[in-house]
Formats: sequence, C-alpha cells, structure tokens
Amino acid sequence: MTIKVLSVASEAVPLVKTGGLADVVGALPGALAPHGVETTTLLPGYASVLAALNRPRAVHAWDSLVGTPARLLSGTLEGGHPLLVLDAPALYAREGAPYTDAAGRDWADNWQRFAALGRAAADIAGGAVVKRGKQQSFDLVHAHDWQAALAPAFLRFAPYGAVRTPSVITIHNMAFQGWSGPEVFPQLGLPPEAWALDGVEYHGGVGMLKAGLASADAITTVSPTYAREIRSATFGMGLEGVIVERGGAVHGILNGIDADVWDPASDPSLAVRYSHRSLDKRRANKRALEAEFGLDAGDGPVFIVVTRLTWQKGMDVLHEVIDHLVGLGGRLALLGSGDAAIERDLFEAAARHPGRIGIRVGYDEALSHRMQAGGDAILIPSRFEPCGLTQLYGLAYGCLPVVARTGGLADTVIDANPAALAAGCATGVQFDGVSYDGLAAALTRTVALYRQPEVWGRLQKNAMKCDFSWKASGKAYADLYAALIA
Repeated sequence: MTIKVLSVASEAVPLVKTGGLADVVGALPGALAPHGVETTTLLPGYASVLAALNRPRAVHAWDSLVGTPARLLSGTLEGGHPLLVLDAPALYAREGAPYTDAAGRDWADNWQRFAALGRAAADIAGGAVVKRGKQQSFDLVHAHDWQAALAPAFLRFAPYGAVRTPSVITIHNMAFQGWSGPEVFPQLGLPPEAWALDGVEYHGGVGMLKAGLASADAITTVSPTYAREIRSATFGMGLEGVIVERGGAVHGILNGIDADVWDPASDPSLAVRYSHRSLDKRRANKRALEAEFGLDAGDGPVFIVVTRLTWQKGMDVLHEVIDHLVGLGGRLALLGSGDAAIERDLFEAAARHPGRIGIRVGYDEALSHRMQAGGDAILIPSRFEPCGLTQLYGLAYGCLPVVARTGGLADTVIDANPAALAAGCATGVQFDGVSYDGLAAALTRTVALYRQPEVWGRLQKNAMKCDFSWKASGKAYADLYAALIA
C-alpha cells in the first residue's frame, strides 16, 4: 500500500534555500519513494518558486486564507515528485529573503504568512482539493519547523472535514519558534479551546512551534542526540517541558545527504574528481582552493568553514583562535554570512594575516563543493547543532570534520582518540566546550594528526567510506508514518 504524505515546509532545494532545512525537505521525496511513500511537497509561492514552475495548474482557491486571497498551484519537483505551491501575492510576492526584508529584518506579518501555509496544509490534507471530480486527500501531514507548525494545530482543532489526518512535526532547530502577540489569535480561525497550555498559547501569545509540538501525533528531531538534548533547559529553549511531557512521541532520526549530489567522484564543480582510492588527486583541488581564496600555497593544512556567522555556530570563538590556527601553520577559507560584528572581526583577522585567511561573505553552492574537495578539515564549533550537514559533506569528500561534541555532530563523527585510531574507525576530531581552550586544543590535535600522512590518509578513507545517504533514515520515517496511520 502506498502511503500518501503531504510535506509542508518554507523551503526546499532546488527552489529556495536559506539553510539545511531546504536540503532535507528537497531530499525526502526521493528518500521515501523506495519505501512505499509518495510525498507531495507544499511550499509558499515565493517569486523564485513561481518562476521555476513549468506550466503550473491552479487546482484550488481561497477567497480568504487567514485574511488574504490565495490559490493553489500544482507542479513537480526534480525527480518528478508532486509539488503544490501556495500562491498568495500579498504574503509572498516581495523583495528580500523568505523570512526577512532587504535590510535583514523579520517581516512583521510572518505569523500570517506561515499561518496561511499551515491552514492550507490542513485543508489540502482533509480533501479541499478536488481533481477530476474526486476529492484529493493524504494519509499524513509532515510539518517542518515553526513555519509549518500550525498545520498540526489546525488538523487537531479545526480540521477540514470529519476525519482528522495524523501529523508529524520535525524540529530542525529549536531556537527558532515563531512567537507572536495574543492579538493574532482571533485572526487564525481556531476555536477558543485552542487557546490553552496544551494548544497554541505560549507565554501569553501564540507560539507556532509550541503549537505544533503540542498537537502533532509524533515529534521528530534530526538526530538521536538532539532528541535527548532538547529535554534539558540548556537545549530546550524554553520548550523542554513540552518535549518531556510528550515523552515517547519524540523520535530522533538522523538526516542524510544526497549521495548523487555530494560525490567527489562525479561532482562537476571540482577541478579534479577523485574517490577514496585516488586521494592523491585531492591536491589539485587544494591548489585551486588556495588560488580562489588568495591563500599562500603550501603543505600546511587548509581549514574550511561553511556556515552562518552566528553565536550558535561558535563563530565568535573561531575568531578568538585564528591567531593560534595560523601559528600552527594552518590557513583558513571561510564562506558565510550573518552577524555583522562577527563578519567585521573576521575581516580584521584576515587583514592581520594576508595570504593565510580568506573570506567570502554570502552563500555559493558550487563554491561550497569546491571547499569540501580542497580543504583538509572543516571546522564546526557549534554550541548546539540539531544535526548538521556540512560535517556529512566533509566526510564524503575526505575533508575531516573538527566538531563540538553536541547533537548530530556527536552522532556522525568518530573522534580520533587512541582507541578509535587503534581500531581503525576514527573519522575526525571531537572536542568538549566551545571555548578558546577547547577549540585551540582541537586544532592542535588536528594539525598533529595531519603531520602524520599515513594516519591522516587512513582517517580520510574511513570518512569517505561512511554511508550517510538517506537509505536508513528514509526507512525510519516510512516506518514511523506506517505506525501512526495504523
């Protein structure tokens, strides 16, 4: 029996991306298909999404969807997977990023923009769309992060039709919760009983993520360790009580990566392609990366960073240890954007160390591939990391991860301690405590390993042989869906 799932999210590759959420949502339809799951993805109608649609068909319309006219367009994602796009020009046809304006400020009506997405999802799942005289419905709704989190609440408190469709919500990052003041509640179209501690009310306002966590039939996080961490005040971001209360409904399912896209043996972005059997070819990619970032050519290690420049990602600590990194003979190539003060500090460090530090502000997908292929190690000193994908890309490309021991980083990287080295299973370096001392010690240890070519080569081969494709995770999601439907 085919399970029909409506996957609801604010972004998905290749149509719109601000972070790892888009990679996961874009990969899920292909990952689930071998397990008998047909996934239809619902996205907001941003300009980039509408422009990518090839002869879209209007399949439904709302005179007022959370206060604005909207229509539903039908198309396909890459691979031929079904796509639905919520076309509401008043909400999505605007300059700027998906969640912020051109100045980087959150849109004031984000609550309405994503409440509409959740309401639309609940209507679609319940059979509001009729094709060829037949009501279209779904077996389950899978909501991603706060932007889609009201979908489970609408399904619970105000479902379309008589049958309530089960739902799953995935937490990609607990830090982003979608809170609004109490004045928005009357505009959501939810019944009065939804304004409750086990409903949408949160600290006197509407908590979108909290509403999803309280209403969904199951909660997943993107790694087993993060599923445990968010039960504590340190990582729960104020919602740890909800997670503890939901107990057995919380599951940790590790993210995967698209092994066809992230494969150094076939990657068209690289100067030279290679595999774990031809690691000597990586040198050409290292030389190309040095030239691209204006780094002095040399035999010392090149560390890379591909990330948002934020406190969560430990970028303030990275800035503190740059002099130590350079003193060890290392160089740094960094791609990212974010906090203006962190950007300024990093550029000042680059000015102190010409030829040793190279910085690109922004995001460039092809460049990130070239960095993984040319870098020796990727630094990920995150204070918390629900899963992380860049360390998985690093493993696939033999760019060894140097990671804080948290969340998905702890689940995916095997520390090169003496026991793991002796057993031949180490794949990177882990460290405790995102501080100057913690990261500096990890850098010192990494450089010491790098200076042992045979050891370093074994670590690279171990890393590249790891299987972090979606095969196992896709089955885990399919099994969870089947259990909920049953």
